[in-house]
Amino acid sequence: MQSLRELYKIGRGPSSSHTMGPERAVKIMRERFPEADEIKVKLYGSLALTGKGHNTDAVIIKTAAPLKCTVEWDETSDCPVHPNTMDILLYKQGELLGEKRIYSVGGGTITFDGEPDQLCDKYADDSTYSLNSYTEIAKYCKSRGIRLWQYVQKYEGEEIFDYLAEVWETMKSSIHQGLTATGVLPGVLGTKRRARKLYYNRHMDESAQTRENRLVCSYAFAVSEQNASGGVIVTAPTCGSCGVVPSVLRYMQETRGFSDEQVVRALATGGIIGNLIKKNASISGAECGCQAEIGSACSMAAAALAELFEMGLGQIEYAAEVAMEHHLGLTCDPIAGLVQIPCIERNAVAAMRAINALSLANFLADTRKISFDIIVKTMYNTGIDLLTSYRETSSGGLAKYYEIKKNNF
Repeated sequence: MQSLRELYKIGRGPSSSHTMGPERAVKIMRERFPEADEIKVKLYGSLALTGKGHNTDAVIIKTAAPLKCTVEWDETSDCPVHPNTMDILLYKQGELLGEKRIYSVGGGTITFDGEPDQLCDKYADDSTYSLNSYTEIAKYCKSRGIRLWQYVQKYEGEEIFDYLAEVWETMKSSIHQGLTATGVLPGVLGTKRRARKLYYNRHMDESAQTRENRLVCSYAFAVSEQNASGGVIVTAPTCGSCGVVPSVLRYMQETRGFSDEQVVRALATGGIIGNLIKKNASISGAECGCQAEIGSACSMAAAALAELFEMGLGQIEYAAEVAMEHHLGLTCDPIAGLVQIPCIERNAVAAMRAINALSLANFLADTRKISFDIIVKTMYNTGIDLLTSYRETSSGGLAKYYEIKKNNF
């Protein structure tokens, strides 16, 4: 598996696969052909179908500047390798210098057709971690009496915690900024920001449980709205699911007094869960539907919470498995291709579900029948079986039936 730096990426939204991925691809191709004066990018599959809503073309043109740049949309050609496919061609005085087919595979990660991943990014080396299943990793940790965050430390060194500390500071900042911002999010939907309203509008007879739900949801809304507006967030594991992990960790830190160091260790544990899903299945909504994004984020959050409370390896596994199992089959149907409806609310619902998974793990882990590895395999096969219209193409579900009207808010 790859470094956690490839899972937790700091960058601007609204989409890791549709903005971060193409941005990185254009930068790398420009570095390879510095003499080029023109660049052409052809987008296929989900990149073509929902790219306008995700501002893919705007990001590409901005990244290519000052070069002349053309973006073409091909919504009909097959994408046999990955639905987020693009071709980048570079020219000098009209003569083709080079071209490459590139796949944006989720979480801002890109792969170049026919090339080892580490040529794109040194942290994309797939051999950073030698074990590729939870069963193997748990066995390794048990035999040495270590926790999952210590497993991360062994393979990535102490410096990974400096990076995860930066990740955590960015997550907290995105919550703060999202809670203070007001107005309407960009795009044709006219979606109002609601995080601030959730945070400050206390229910008149609010119970402890209602308060927890309100605050956790307000944090998830805050980060997701920052993402939708193009703000700086952390992929956890994607832009579209970036609100789940920070919302539950921030709430627990505030209410239970966990230190930043403890949260960073929790991020390492959640990162292992995300890495396993990315390695053995997918974190791409275009490939496996929203279960691959929100479901993965919920699993990561549940495992991170279990680490905060110093639960055992079996309890961590149970929390992560429950969180994913009950997102199986979740479709990716963003209205107008925007990461707003139903994406923002899904972050909040998944955050609450992660806390529920933690509670179940506390009591029922010893009754577990389904392993995390099985649920990851199940999620991937479920995703492949989903109709293309439910895999981030905005051609099915809510995206098909919701009628967009002027001033629809």
